[in-house]
Amino acid sequence: MREIIFDTETTGFDPASGDRLVEIGCIELINRVPSGRTFHAYYNPQRDMPAAAEAVHGLSSHFLSDKPLFHTGAADLLAFLEDSPLVAHNARFDFGFLNHELRRCGHADVSMDRMIDTVAIARTLHPGAKHSLDALCTRYGIDRSHRVKHGALLDAELLAQLYIELTGGRQIGLGLAQEEEKEIVGVELSAGAVVRPVRPARVFTASAQELERHAAFIATLTKPLWLEEA
Repeated sequence: MREIIFDTETTGFDPASGDRLVEIGCIELINRVPSGRTFHAYYNPQRDMPAAAEAVHGLSSHFLSDKPLFHTGAADLLAFLEDSPLVAHNARFDFGFLNHELRRCGHADVSMDRMIDTVAIARTLHPGAKHSLDALCTRYGIDRSHRVKHGALLDAELLAQLYIELTGGRQIGLGLAQEEEKEIVGVELSAGAVVRPVRPARVFTASAQELERHAAFIATLTKPLWLEEA
């Protein structure tokens, strides 16, 4: 199963009011395991960068001024995404900006049916708790010490680790599971399958000694009910 974890950075909160997408980072997962393939790009928003947004991600108007426009790399981005499910944290925000940019350059929207929102998953698993990426990384012991500012690819990498935790944990692909797999003979396992050690079948048939002891016990009974005439 192929899934894409992605994150975006923007000039603000609302594409309808003129805010633009300025960075996107994508991580490919195959059967919940990072494949090593990524997609990362910065885009020139053709507008100023509000101070509040720059304080979050550190991307200035000067830095972005020589970056390509979104439409020049849209085909490459779509080729990477293919038709895979797309996983994001507070996914409606990222989908909103992605689809707004795609519409601007004549591409069809990415279907919301492909959306997987890790905030929604976290709310189901941990109702009443904090569901920010930072808070969830702390809960699951994911190292984010190198995250000084937000960054689309960095946040996608953290989110990939979090998504794996939210959907089954790090046991997938670990050596322990691989050692257990060696005990299973003649069974082909799909990647990510839950592997359990093979145990010998239990014997439920009474042995000859047990049957003999049972017969001796029955012989000591006086007028057992099952021998009385109806």
